[in-house]
Amino acid sequence: MNLVAIAQALMLVFVANGAPVIATRLLGTRFDFPMDFHARLSDGARVLGESKTFRGLAASLVAACLAAPALGLSWRLGALAALGAMAGDALSSFFKRRLKMPAHGMAPGVDQGPESLLPLFLIRGALGLTLVETVFSAFLFWIGAVALSRVLHALKLRETPY
Repeated sequence: MNLVAIAQALMLVFVANGAPVIATRLLGTRFDFPMDFHARLSDGARVLGESKTFRGLAASLVAACLAAPALGLSWRLGALAALGAMAGDALSSFFKRRLKMPAHGMAPGVDQGPESLLPLFLIRGALGLTLVETVFSAFLFWIGAVALSRVLHALKLRETPY
């Protein structure tokens, strides 16, 4: 098992997913224009919701592009991981809106799955990760994300503990 590549991938995906949370804490509601432009589908629910913003996308891109070289990786790989993470996060938000779940409602697997699997699959070739290592990394992300969310909530950096 390529533990170095797994660690690099996990750190990059954590940075990409965590940057929007930190940006929200630092900036409040400034620059928080939603990516769905407040659009609603025929079911009456928002396409993505208030928490999926262009600010979060930008924060993820900047943070991952800066973190990648610190991990010995290309900034381009950081950008790819960030785009994958944000696309996965938007996809899970889209599904949660269709299931009539509240914006910050807990949905184990739906929350962590796409936001880890998509970026991991996008960067796995560059890191030389096997399919098993990629899925294992997503599992580790799931466990780590749940634990880290509780810590961030305790530090008042996150609104909910999940």
